[in-house]
Amino acid sequence: MANNNATQEGRYDILQNAAGEILIIIKYHEGGPENPRLVYDGGNTALLYRSRESAVLLEEINEKARTPLKSVDEVLMVEVEHDDVAREYKVPVRIIKNLESLS
Repeated sequence: MANNNATQEGRYDILQNAAGEILIIIKYHEGGPENPRLVYDGGNTALLYRSRESAVLLEEINEKARTPLKSVDEVLMVEVEHDDVAREYKVPVRIIKNLESLS
């Protein structure tokens, strides 16, 4: 599965609340999400499929965030534009063995 349309997210934040829910904040992307999902292998990179035309690569995931991210069924994605929330949506997390095998 070629993934040439993935953009690298320069800055993003992963937060977890007391209930264990995960929130990921990224910059706003044109076009709404369609059947989004987060593909993760437990390492330092995750891939957010927003739609057929849009994917976002989250690199250098902090080690402290890896186990919590692997243990949830979904995350809340928040897209921010000019310090304002532009949209938010829930995304199922799909755990795979090796993210590099997708490229």
